[in-house]
Amino acid sequence: MVDDVLKPIHGGADGGPDPLHDFSTNANALGPNPVILEYLRRADPSRYPDPLYRRTHRLLAEAHGVPETHVAVGTGTSELIHRLARWSYLRGPILLLKPTFSEYARSARALDLPLWEAKSPEEFLRLLPRSSLAFLCVPNNPTGEVYPFLEEAAERAGGALVLDLAYYPLLETPIPLPQRAWRLYSPNKAHGLTGVRAGYLLAPLDLTFFRHLAPSWPVSVYGEALLLGHLDPRAQAWLEETKGELLRLRRLLAQGLRELGLTVRESPANFLLVRVGRATEVATRLRERGIRVRDATSFGLPEWLRLSAQGEEAIEALLEALAEILAARV
Repeated sequence: MVDDVLKPIHGGADGGPDPLHDFSTNANALGPNPVILEYLRRADPSRYPDPLYRRTHRLLAEAHGVPETHVAVGTGTSELIHRLARWSYLRGPILLLKPTFSEYARSARALDLPLWEAKSPEEFLRLLPRSSLAFLCVPNNPTGEVYPFLEEAAERAGGALVLDLAYYPLLETPIPLPQRAWRLYSPNKAHGLTGVRAGYLLAPLDLTFFRHLAPSWPVSVYGEALLLGHLDPRAQAWLEETKGELLRLRRLLAQGLRELGLTVRESPANFLLVRVGRATEVATRLRERGIRVRDATSFGLPEWLRLSAQGEEAIEALLEALAEILAARV
């Protein structure tokens, strides 16, 4: 029972053969970013990284205009989430707004911490002053929502309000973020490099002790290369160029799904939700045809699939397969 509760459920690899087309991951389908690939090629795997990541912390702090002590790097967003839950400074009830990324709840369950799963923005804001650690994904995974109450939430937070910005760089139109909020960044998704694990946290206070909660060398030399490459203006220019195409492909995918008579919830980033009925069954049938999708049942949405923007050939294959599967069920 405990194993089922703590079992990680994500998009991407599922242990089966490589799919012909993979809509299950929200990584930038036009990647990997060639600028960051050069950074990775120059990394020297024969050496240890600096155990304190001094240069990386300094450059990230300069890029965001914050004190160097207000930055902490980690193996990735998931590792940083679990480290936050372990920090005695924040230890207490963990609050989230359902449906959302499963790692927030896993971090609470792994430590037997109180877990408050709000079912509405009103409930989230009501519980927020009494929580120790609260998470909001911006835009939310899997719904794509960009909550209009971020500033109010930052003001009302009793502990830390953490904004998970995994898909923020892929937003069609960036939104202002409250200064008092804590921020989690995982650049690998936007740059199409999810196999390289690295992320960082910005907070409005000294994170030196939080850094020391990590095991030694949590970020490899390749992870450091990803974070430093992310700061390169050429890498950011590449990301901006791909964003327009990704959004065009998301709209093309949404249009095709609607033409099949399906209900679609588009996000302002590179993914969407589509209502197909029995999502697990449809996802299994698609996988048999070499197409991997994200069954949203684990998010509490058993009739929905989450799909990311992919190339036109992949979209055509998905729509053709879906049409056959849905027709066979009638």
